[in-house]
Amino acid sequence: MRAGVLDVREHQAGASLRVRVKPRAPRDAIEGVREGALRVSLTAPPIAGEANGALQRLLGKAARVAPSSVKILRGASGREKVLRFEGLSAAELRARLETRRH
Repeated sequence: MRAGVLDVREHQAGASLRVRVKPRAPRDAIEGVREGALRVSLTAPPIAGEANGALQRLLGKAARVAPSSVKILRGASGREKVLRFEGLSAAELRARLETRRH
């Protein structure tokens, strides 16, 4: 997989993608794509689910869905995560996130 190409997959009831999170960053931002994974910086610390909640809010806003529609499938306690966006196809999710990067 080339850097810069977002790897979004069809998933049961939505679309999924890999995310690499950097907690305790100076600002909340979608930083780009590396090796197919979306790189995201969050000001929240990785304590008691704060970073996960901030990630769901940030990506929900970017994808124009409710934060509750963004589910963490794998990696809830790590920096590498797989998220599912309920109700969106892979093409819809890719298009929405591509317009919000950087």
